[in-house]
Amino acid sequence: MSTTTDSPFTRTDAELGTFAVRPLDPFADAELLHGWVTHPKASFWMMQEASLPDVEREYMRIAAHEHHDAFIGLHEGRPAFLMESYDPAELELVGLYEAQPGDVGMHFLVAPSDTPLHGFTRAVITTVMAALFADPATRRVVVEPDVRNTAVHALNEAVGFVPDGPVTKPEKEALLSFCTREQFEAATGLTTGESI
Repeated sequence: MSTTTDSPFTRTDAELGTFAVRPLDPFADAELLHGWVTHPKASFWMMQEASLPDVEREYMRIAAHEHHDAFIGLHEGRPAFLMESYDPAELELVGLYEAQPGDVGMHFLVAPSDTPLHGFTRAVITTVMAALFADPATRRVVVEPDVRNTAVHALNEAVGFVPDGPVTKPEKEALLSFCTREQFEAATGLTTGESI
């Protein structure tokens, strides 16, 4: 995702303020990430038992990978979510679906909070999708959340994802879903590209 690796992506949500996405630093961000990925609310992230060195190693591996990127999402300048993008023709979904040019895989995780804001998670996924579609090469976003994660299925649908059906991955039964640029724009009312 060249747009966010060259410079931070920013968008303003009419109700919740400024969101930004910056490249993740596996060392500087590891302690923060460790608290997020091991939190009970992050059970579907599948890193509940990870140690701090485990988290450092995982994000060093991602940083070094040619087809996988990780980012820290900011809300009003403070770290608030984790975003990953990947090439599903090379990772995660190899052999499980027919990849198309312009497909980008995505994962996101909202940081735990003692004072949740109404609509925050939806604003986060909207920001994540807008950041992905800011790259003109992105034609379709692909996700594969756990079939049991009904909360994320509802969020995905709210930003334009259409389920394709279950796929069996080594670590889980996943619901493969797709969202084209046009579906995202129709669902959110946003226009992707430079104007966001």
